[in-house]
Amino acid sequence: MTKIFAKPLGMLLDFIYGIVEGIGLDFKYLSAYAIAIIITTIVFKFLILPLSLKQMKSMKEMQKIQPLIKELQKKYKNDPQTLNIKTMELYKEHKVNPFGSCLPLLIQMPIIIGFFSMLRNPLTYVASYESITNKAFFWIKDIGFSHKEMVDGVINGFDIGFNIPFIGTALPILAILAGVTTYLQSKMMSANNNQVVDEKAATTQKTMTTFMPIMIFFFALNMPAGLTIYWVVGNIFQIVQQYLINLPKNKLGGIE
Repeated sequence: MTKIFAKPLGMLLDFIYGIVEGIGLDFKYLSAYAIAIIITTIVFKFLILPLSLKQMKSMKEMQKIQPLIKELQKKYKNDPQTLNIKTMELYKEHKVNPFGSCLPLLIQMPIIIGFFSMLRNPLTYVASYESITNKAFFWIKDIGFSHKEMVDGVINGFDIGFNIPFIGTALPILAILAGVTTYLQSKMMSANNNQVVDEKAATTQKTMTTFMPIMIFFFALNMPAGLTIYWVVGNIFQIVQQYLINLPKNKLGGIE
């Protein structure tokens, strides 16, 4: 299933790499391949932007009627059948689709997994990958390798002079950035969902905001650095997107 999406995305990355390399944007410490990954990530994010906006719009619509749903739950707590009927009437009255935020996410998931697979196995999906000799990204000599694979050579980071369990002797800067940007994105999303009145949902959201960045950090230690670049750039894109959406209407306009 992932091959269906990974193959065209690999062709897109290969095409963008050809353009970047062709115009001479291939430097010793910033390779055309690294630049191509960044550009492809941004293009990819713009391609799925309508789905992301639709998902956010549905979430906002659900948030607006959460207090009304809570009132119905209190009023009909001993009558689940009437509660279901009244809840569906409420959805219909406010033109809210309870599954509206799930569908765009379900459509996105195979595409995102395909992008993930493509960057994790570029030799399979990116035609020119094997012939690319320069894969540097600032302090990283080859973004085809993970932090854990490069620790001994202190490639993916700076030598900290001592060994840290699970991390090694090199500071995993990209993995740290992956964790930090994941936290910031999650924090902005949870702040945007502050109207949620379900205590269980709020607790789950808080737990995810805390533990997801930690999990992503440890995943990033073993991911190819190119894949971590995709994750960091994607997070930054979504942080900016969320910031612009949260601006007052008189400044930019929001999702309505």
